[in-house]
Amino acid sequence: MLDTGLSLDAVSVVLVWTAVAVYTLAFIAYTIDLARRSDLAIKAKDAASTRVLVGTGVGGGTSGGFAERRPDELEVAPSQRPRYLWARIGTSLTALGLVFHVAADVLRGIAAGRVPWSNMYEFALTGTMLVAAVYLVVLFRYDLRFLGSFVTGLMIVLLGGAALAYYVEVVPLADPLKSVWLVIHVFVASLSTAVFALAFALSVLQLMQARRERLTAAAGTQPDGAGDVKTGPRFLRTLPGADALESLAYRFAIVGFILWTFTLIAGSIWANDAWGRYWGFDTKEVWTFVIWTLYAGYIHARATRGWRGTRSAWLSIIGFTAVIFNFTIVNQFFKGLHVYSGLS
Repeated sequence: MLDTGLSLDAVSVVLVWTAVAVYTLAFIAYTIDLARRSDLAIKAKDAASTRVLVGTGVGGGTSGGFAERRPDELEVAPSQRPRYLWARIGTSLTALGLVFHVAADVLRGIAAGRVPWSNMYEFALTGTMLVAAVYLVVLFRYDLRFLGSFVTGLMIVLLGGAALAYYVEVVPLADPLKSVWLVIHVFVASLSTAVFALAFALSVLQLMQARRERLTAAAGTQPDGAGDVKTGPRFLRTLPGADALESLAYRFAIVGFILWTFTLIAGSIWANDAWGRYWGFDTKEVWTFVIWTLYAGYIHARATRGWRGTRSAWLSIIGFTAVIFNFTIVNQFFKGLHVYSGLS
């Protein structure tokens, strides 16, 4: 067999950068899709204005020509969805990027002889893979292609950043990590992070959409025809309303919260096996609980206190910010028993 001189880990790194390149192409395609949606919104509004002028001459009864998508339209079967060409190209490229991404993750695991999530580089490699995978799986149920530019942009920044800043050679596992809980605890934490990422993206769009709806209402126009008033990116007119985005973000947050609760419990069990105690106020343990508390507060406040709209969105955004802070800052700069970043 021809010896290429490349180790499995080296091939994994090449596949990582190949995945980043494909995600970049997907990001461009999704961005073009949003731009074309903006153009469609403008043309529809102009067409509606023309119909009003040549009709009764009274504009109070027009809807503005581009009806916003209803919440139930998110659950339309893939074969019945609007056939946005560039969105379909972006989705196909995202799936192709995920193939390279999975191959990179698998080869890293084979090279290490264990599951590939024992340090920050490997956790980022697996975590970003799950974000892309969850996004593509969710597309079978909900038409969230408008999130494509966010998801692929996240892949580019996090995966590329991890490859540049967090990459380390394969090394043997530390003794506390030689446990079945490494497979269970860390994987579920990665999966919950992926679900929280989608909830975060929807919450950001919710804030943008709520602002647009507020400005159009203040201008005395319908939500789909804001006239000359600046209400934000025009593609927002083709997306569901703020309430629909909030409702879906809440559903994702609940799923992520359930997974994160399991992460917290599994981590406590693992800590007892490794260090002889379930809880020791280690920095990582504390921040895992802080994140759990933030999302528990978000779910409780929205369900029982009526915290909806902007306040609800900000709680979701703060929760995901804490997740990223826990992965980056806590892992690198805080001392504790969870010193498995792999960085010197």
